[in-house]
Parts: sequence; C-alpha cells; structure tokens
Amino acid sequence: MGIKHWQDWVNVILGLWMVASAWVLGFASDSPVAWTAWILGAAIVVFAGIAVYIHKAWEEVLNIVLGICLIAAPRAVGFAEQTTPTTNAVVVGLFVTAVGLWAMLKDTAVRKWWHEHHLTR
Repeated sequence: MGIKHWQDWVNVILGLWMVASAWVLGFASDSPVAWTAWILGAAIVVFAGIAVYIHKAWEEVLNIVLGICLIAAPRAVGFAEQTTPTTNAVVVGLFVTAVGLWAMLKDTAVRKWWHEHHLTR
C-alpha cells in the first residue's frame, strides 16, 4: 500500500461523499433517490476499501461498474428531473469511473496482460 494506489483512497472518499450527500444536499428521505445514494455509495466504499489492501484489477472493475451505475441511476431509478441529486450522481459516477479506470490502467498485471494479448498479434 502506498502512494501508487491513491486512486483507491479517492474512491473511498467519493463513496463516503455519496452516502453523506443524501443528508448534506437535502434529499435524505425514504425515497429511491436517497436509497440509491446510500446503497451505491456504500458499495463504492466497500470495494474501494478492499482495493486499498488487495491490489487486483477486479476491484477496480467493480468500482468502474458502480460508477457507471451512478451515472445511469437518475434515469434508471426515475429521478432525472431532480437537478441536485442527478448532478451529484452523475458527477460522482464520472469521477469514480475515471479514477477506477486510472487505477486499473496503472496496474502492472493489467498492462502485462494487455501487452501479451493485444500488442503481440
């Protein structure tokens, strides 16, 4: 663990923000918006937290998928007309996805696999 895996810590913070954002931004209630923020935020925290200690590409892939889920959530769950939670979900989702991709591409095992399977043909 070290500075080269700072991306995992960034995703932990983004996941924590997603969980807290329901209260901070004022949409915490028994609504699909809040539940989406809590569930996806908690999942990001869990998998990014695992990635901090176990450096495998699958943890990054899960965070990328969760980031994409956040981006799609406003339309999928039905709160796209609500500006604040939609902007929050999309922006956090873009960051989680980008940081997950960055961490995965920095993984030496992924780069080695890519080189062996795609650049030698």
